[in-house]
Amino acid sequence: MLAEITHKGKSFSVNLGEPIDISMPLKASKDAASAWYVDPLIIEPVQTEQFTGSVALGGSVNFNNIFFNPHGHGTHTECVGHISKEFYSVNDALKTFFFTAELISVKPEKWPNGDEVITRSQVEKALEGKSAEAIVIRTLPNLLEKRHRNYSSTNPPYLAAEAMEFLVNKGFEHLLIDLPSVDREMDEGVLASHHLFWNYPSAPNTQKTITEFVFVSDEVRDGRYLLNLQIAPFENDASPSKPILYEIK
Repeated sequence: MLAEITHKGKSFSVNLGEPIDISMPLKASKDAASAWYVDPLIIEPVQTEQFTGSVALGGSVNFNNIFFNPHGHGTHTECVGHISKEFYSVNDALKTFFFTAELISVKPEKWPNGDEVITRSQVEKALEGKSAEAIVIRTLPNLLEKRHRNYSSTNPPYLAAEAMEFLVNKGFEHLLIDLPSVDREMDEGVLASHHLFWNYPSAPNTQKTITEFVFVSDEVRDGRYLLNLQIAPFENDASPSKPILYEIK
């Protein structure tokens, strides 16, 4: 299904029949990726004296309750409401859903304190002067373990503030990364990269988004893509999301 697209005065084609799903599923399993000390996601049928929400248990339909945290379970997209005193909804932040995107791969640097950090020089080198509406950052090594790891208390890699400042100055409006956060796990609530990205609190940008916990498989090459970023329409600071890449032909 080849589609010809004209975007901001430039034309290109994508095959809509060849989507590249970079989301991680939300599933009720200890084997699912998680972070921030949350218990495994729960999916269970509604059961009352009058009703059983499970066909296997004798009900007429499957009718499940789901208990989860969008930040701690699977791929999610968040807005400035994640760090603001004021309420902002990610459902209001995303009003269009297709963006040009640059996919880059970076091996975080080992710092003297033991942290693994994505630096400005690494990001600048990987981009080679290119820019787009969105950036997707794949960290190396790109182990399949990312899809199953519990990141709590592991001090995962994160973006240096100078790297985030560079991305902001390059004009990226949507940032996607295969880590549980763009900031250090324990940073005393500073959240420097989050604040820089959304310019909070001085002049909050309510339309920009950060998507965390993606997974980009090795066969997907670095370069330019069309991104389709879809969320569940929760009125919340964050929502489960399903980012899809399409290779630009």
